[in-house]
Amino acid sequence: MRYETHYQEGQKVWFKKFDLKIAGLIFFPNNFDKNKKYPAIVVTHPGGGVKEQCSSLYAWNLAQNGYITLAFDASHQGESEGYPRYLEDPTSRVEDIRSAVDYLVSLPYVDENKIGAMGICAGAGYTMNAIQTEIRIKAAAGISTWDVGDSAKNGFPGVDIENFMQKLLQEVADARTKEARGEAPLYWNYVPKSEADIDENTSVIQKEAYEYYRTDRCSYPTSVNKYLVSSNDKLAAWDAFCHIDTVSPRPLLFIVGSEADTLYFTNDAYNRAKAPKEIYTVKGATHVDLYDKPEFVNQVVTKLVDFFNKGVKYA
Repeated sequence: MRYETHYQEGQKVWFKKFDLKIAGLIFFPNNFDKNKKYPAIVVTHPGGGVKEQCSSLYAWNLAQNGYITLAFDASHQGESEGYPRYLEDPTSRVEDIRSAVDYLVSLPYVDENKIGAMGICAGAGYTMNAIQTEIRIKAAAGISTWDVGDSAKNGFPGVDIENFMQKLLQEVADARTKEARGEAPLYWNYVPKSEADIDENTSVIQKEAYEYYRTDRCSYPTSVNKYLVSSNDKLAAWDAFCHIDTVSPRPLLFIVGSEADTLYFTNDAYNRAKAPKEIYTVKGATHVDLYDKPEFVNQVVTKLVDFFNKGVKYA
């Protein structure tokens, strides 16, 4: 079943990140008036995702509630420029968010003092990192928050492999050595390529992500399900929440499903942050349920609107 994403309603835009062109979709409130000033929200997609998936869904919903919203493809991914292709670099991903803010403050109809940010999965982790040093972001929300640094060091939820990070880094070393000697870059898949690649050892989150990204539920041509193996050393050096205690008094919201096997990422971020902060739990939902299932998305949108109205719109 294909759920709504609403990317068709977005206006295609391009903005700069250093010398790269970043592809975005901007969404406008109903009865938009270019002569007025609006609050704005940057929406960041998960690892392996693109702007046409869950980030456009949430961007559209927030626009219906009075916000200018911007969903975009990470540099090196989707329709955005950047070589090498399919790089997943946390530092670069955070700079993407900063560049999205740069773009928003250049628009005459955006109130530069009323900008928020949100993300889904890895995009939520990147968002929570960005707000630590990007003070133009006045409030941040994470949906099914994921710390890619933790999973690179310790494995995905449900994975228990001894010396996981050392084995991972050896594979990175082998891949980089081959590239240095002129061989083709090596890629890994974010999720299983087909049902044939799923077995009893496949984690719950991987099974969920396969259904979302690789079936008619929400597949999209530019979401190609691969990233450079040599990204993993950058991921392993990352800590999404390293200075999250410094964000206060700007507010933080973490939205998570009660059945999510990634709940521990949200708890870690929340415990390290200072008030004002909140965890909002969606009963019965898993990690990926919050990406697009209407019975859960509607609850999430209601909470997001309340949060951003207090933290951004009317602050």
